[in-house]
Amino acid sequence: MDTGDTAWILVSTALVMLMTPGLALFYGGMVRAKSVINMMMMCFGALGVVSILWILYGYSIAYGESQGGLLGNPGDYFGLSGNMSEIMDNIPLMADVGFQGMFAVITVALIAGSIADRANFWTWLVFAAVWMTVVYSPVAHWVWGEGGWIGELGAIDFAGGTAVHINAGAAGLALALVLGRRRDFGKGSHRPHNLPLVMIGAGLLWFGWFGFNGGSAYAADAVAGVAIVNTIGATAAALLAWIIVEKLRDGHATSLGAASGVVAGLVAITPAAGAVNPVGSILIGAVAGVLCSLTVSLKFRLRYDDSLDVVGVHLVGGLVGTVAIGFLATETAPDGAQGLFFGGGVDLLWRQVVSVVAVMAFSFVLTYIIGAILQKTIGFRIDDDHEVVGIDKVHHGESSYEIGPEDIPHDVMARVAQGPAKPVSTATPAAAPASTKRRISTGEGEASPATG
Repeated sequence: MDTGDTAWILVSTALVMLMTPGLALFYGGMVRAKSVINMMMMCFGALGVVSILWILYGYSIAYGESQGGLLGNPGDYFGLSGNMSEIMDNIPLMADVGFQGMFAVITVALIAGSIADRANFWTWLVFAAVWMTVVYSPVAHWVWGEGGWIGELGAIDFAGGTAVHINAGAAGLALALVLGRRRDFGKGSHRPHNLPLVMIGAGLLWFGWFGFNGGSAYAADAVAGVAIVNTIGATAAALLAWIIVEKLRDGHATSLGAASGVVAGLVAITPAAGAVNPVGSILIGAVAGVLCSLTVSLKFRLRYDDSLDVVGVHLVGGLVGTVAIGFLATETAPDGAQGLFFGGGVDLLWRQVVSVVAVMAFSFVLTYIIGAILQKTIGFRIDDDHEVVGIDKVHHGESSYEIGPEDIPHDVMARVAQGPAKPVSTATPAAAPASTKRRISTGEGEASPATG
C-alpha cells in the first residue's frame, strides 16, 4: 500500500463529494425562485440514498466478480463488513469504495436537472434507489469492473464519459419524456433566477472535477498531472467557445453561457483525460463548447422539456469526448492508445462508438421503463396547481426568499389549500401558438424572447 496514493484518493473523494453541493447551487440558480429548495433537495437526496445503497450492494454489483461481463456478484462485497482491511493494488479497498461511491452519487444527481419544477420529491428518492441499482451499477461494471464487457472490448473511458455523463444524459431524456413538459413550457419565462449561484456552482464543479479526473489515475503521479492539465485545457476552451458562439449568434456573451461552457468542457474531457495530449484536450473542449451551445436550443424545436439541459450538455458533451478519443488518442498519453489522426486507423474509433451506443440505449430504455412504472403507480409528476404555486412551498413547506407574497392566482391558492387536486395527465399538450418574437438561447437554461 502506498500512503501517498491513498492520501490522494481520499482527497479526491472529498473533491468529488463537493461536486454534488456544487451541482445543487448550479441547478438551484438556474431554476425559478419557487423551485430552488426542491432542486437542491433532489441533489442532496441522491447523496443520501445512493451512498447507503452503494455501501450495502452497489459497489459489489459494479466491482464484484464479473458475471458474464454484465455485472459484478452482488454478494462479493455486500455490506463491506469483511473487507475493511483489504488492500487493492496500492490503496485500501475502502478508499476505492468511497471514491467510486461519490461517482455514483453525482451521476444520479445530474439526472434531476432534466425534470426540474415538476417531480415529486419522494418518488425521486425511490427512482434514485432503483436507477442506481439496475442502471448505474451494471454500466459501471461494463466500463470499469474487472471483466466488464466494454472494458474487455478495449474502449477507453478514463473517468466517466459513458458511465457517468452519457448514462445520466440518456436517463434525463427518458424522464423528461415520461413526465412531460411543464405547464407553461414555451410560453412563460424560465430564465435562471440567480446567476451568481450558477457561477459559484460552476466554480465548485470545476474545482471538484480535479478530483474526479485526477483521482481516476489512482496514484499521485504523472498520470494524475496529465489528467488535471487536460481538464484545465478542455474546460477553458469550452468556456471561450460557448461565449464566442453566443456573441456571434446573439450579440452578447452571458454569464450563464460561460458557466455552461465550463460544465460542457469538464464533461467532454472526462473520458479522454488520460488518452490525449494537452493540445488534443483544447480541441475537444472547443468542439464541445460549440456543439453543446448549439444543441441546448433544440428542445424548443423538438418540444421536449429537458429543463436544465442535461441532454444538451451531458449527453452531447459525453458523446463528443468519448468519440473524440477514437480520433485524437495518442500513444504518448498515459492510456497509450492511438486514434485515427495518429495512425491508429479506425480500430479504436469503432470501439468507442459501440460503447456510446450501448450505454445510451441501455440507459434510455431502462430509465423510461422505471419512470413510467413509478408514474403509473405512486405518481412522479406533481399537480398543475402545485407547479403554479411552487414546489418549494407545497412539497417542502419552505421558500428560498421570504420577500413578500408571490403573484399567485387566488383560485389556485384555494384549490391547493383544499387538498390534492386531480391527477395530472402526462399526455403531450398541443403545441403553443407560434410567437412573433424571435427566441434567443441563454445557454444551459431556457430561451428568452428577444425584445427587439
